[in-house]
Amino acid sequence: MTPTPAGARTGGDLYRADREPEPDSGALRDRAAEAADRAARAAHVEIRELHTLGEMADACDLFQRVWQPDPTNPMINSELMTVVSHAGGYVAGTYEGDRLIGAGVGLLSTDGLHSHIAGVDERSRGREVGYALKVYQRAWCLERGITRVTWTFDPLVGRNAYFNLAKLGATPAEYLADFYGPMSDAINGDDLSDRLLARWDLSSDRVALACAGVPQPVDTEDLAGEVVIGLDAAPDGRPIQGRTDGDVVLVAVPRDIEALRRADPSAARGWRLAVREVLGGLMAQGRQVRGFGRDGRYVLDRGPEGRRP
Repeated sequence: MTPTPAGARTGGDLYRADREPEPDSGALRDRAAEAADRAARAAHVEIRELHTLGEMADACDLFQRVWQPDPTNPMINSELMTVVSHAGGYVAGTYEGDRLIGAGVGLLSTDGLHSHIAGVDERSRGREVGYALKVYQRAWCLERGITRVTWTFDPLVGRNAYFNLAKLGATPAEYLADFYGPMSDAINGDDLSDRLLARWDLSSDRVALACAGVPQPVDTEDLAGEVVIGLDAAPDGRPIQGRTDGDVVLVAVPRDIEALRRADPSAARGWRLAVREVLGGLMAQGRQVRGFGRDGRYVLDRGPEGRRP
């Protein structure tokens, strides 16, 4: 981590005003920086902030390769990234030697930092590069007094749900139906852009453990009460709805939604609408998503106030 110069004003100052310092905040920052260094070394990468126009252009090119959007509608442009960086926001890149293989952009918000976009080059996936980039983001935020990060992700992409909720320890806070409108890129296709808003409480024990390399999946054995299956896959691979009246409700997603979109768009749309109805509906009723299990299911319960005696 590059230390902030003494006396310099950072974006995090917006969130430190009139607040009491967190207990042991210096130790928390130090441990977060150490975790970020370990994760970067394990992935054999260097992670640093981006500042120059050339670096911003390289990051934009990376995002274009990852998402392959319509050329007239890029994911983000270098001018906006330059503004975000200059205004104190988060723009960082992951390097293997002199080659940029990952990047992320985050906007300062009333909730702390909103991580707008992050991606890793396809040739570098499976090496924990994305994990290292997020652990770096946590350390970057804590260094600036920011203790919460939010971002959105597609609830149908099971590997992303496991990464966000188990590998990083984030918690879904809101179901957002068709949040971005039509996207039409290589990843999303023509699917509706429903998203879960993830909330990452950087000073929590759960997140600290996750960033230290201890995943936080939720297993049904950890929760008390009746467990029911609210959504599962039928023998033909399409969604089938079940019960949602138990203390704990399990909501499955397809094994590979991206392949399903290409092979059977109708089935993919069926999963989208079913997950919106069941997962989104339960969250709207106040059910809390406790996490994502190794079996590819969201785990929801009633929360402390709603549990049956």
